[in-house]
Amino acid sequence: MTNAAAEFKLGQIGTRPEICAVYGGSRNSGGIVPSREPKNITLFSDHEVGVTFGYHDGWLAEHDELGPVFEYTAAGKKGDQTFTGKFGGNNAAVLHHARDGRPLRLFVAVGTVLGTDTKRHRYVGEFKLDAHHPYVVRQGLDEDKQWRRVIVFRLRPVGTVQHEVEDEIPPALTTLARLVPSNTTEGKLVAPENNTKKESPRAAVPATVAKRREGVLSDAFEAYLKAQGHIVMRFQIRIKGKTGTLLSDLYDVTDHVLYELKGTYRREAVRMALGQLLDYSRYTRTDEHPEPPRRAVVLPALPDEDLRDLLVEHEIGIVHPSGDTFLGVPPSLN
Repeated sequence: MTNAAAEFKLGQIGTRPEICAVYGGSRNSGGIVPSREPKNITLFSDHEVGVTFGYHDGWLAEHDELGPVFEYTAAGKKGDQTFTGKFGGNNAAVLHHARDGRPLRLFVAVGTVLGTDTKRHRYVGEFKLDAHHPYVVRQGLDEDKQWRRVIVFRLRPVGTVQHEVEDEIPPALTTLARLVPSNTTEGKLVAPENNTKKESPRAAVPATVAKRREGVLSDAFEAYLKAQGHIVMRFQIRIKGKTGTLLSDLYDVTDHVLYELKGTYRREAVRMALGQLLDYSRYTRTDEHPEPPRRAVVLPALPDEDLRDLLVEHEIGIVHPSGDTFLGVPPSLN
């Protein structure tokens, strides 16, 4: 019996038993394989399997200021994906890998061993979750072809990794904006309490505080609209020639109004909301409403006069809470 290699090299190919002999974890099926000793989490991606579920793990063509991102779909073949339960535990392990000191090792399937069904996997490299936006939530299909919420992790390379063309997400052939449930958002998906380090308001950075306030504001405004008998959803958008997926804030189906919510009314937040509304509203039309939607921002309070003038100039309404109600909601079309 020979000793297992100390470490896989970039591009090196092995079977699951060979890989687990080096990085630990179960040799049985499953895309996410945590190991306590040695400390690792091995991620197995298979493009052929992903296509059957209507998703494609891989590199985004659109880099941001921090560099490239590899999108990796979480575990769970039926129903909404979560951070709890049978498959959710492994998803939680990925979410908290940095805290637990376990690097993410990514392998991509590249066929089978000759004459067998045993999969072979190519080592892409070591990754970590994006510190500011570790995952997104989208609507996708499960193995029964039923729509459900899907968790998509955003992986950032650690050092040098292998970037092959066949591992890139195919660009969208056409622009498609599809209505999805309003709970298709990470704000509706809570990480397990016993695995989450609680931060005091004093320790939280301003962006985190604003994000939390945005979630509370969004929940309250959605409940307000639904109490008025309105149908509230979101738009999931893929743009022709792009590999990324956009997700709008709330869309009032009943009155054809697109809302962008922010947890602060500071200038940079209002300007971002303005840009997002101008961008998303180009695509957010329906068979019932082929014209562009009306647009409005929802803020914790009215911004200053200059910002109000800016929004009015672009025909964007301003909505804000006042006691148990919301002021500035565009009048009903009926």
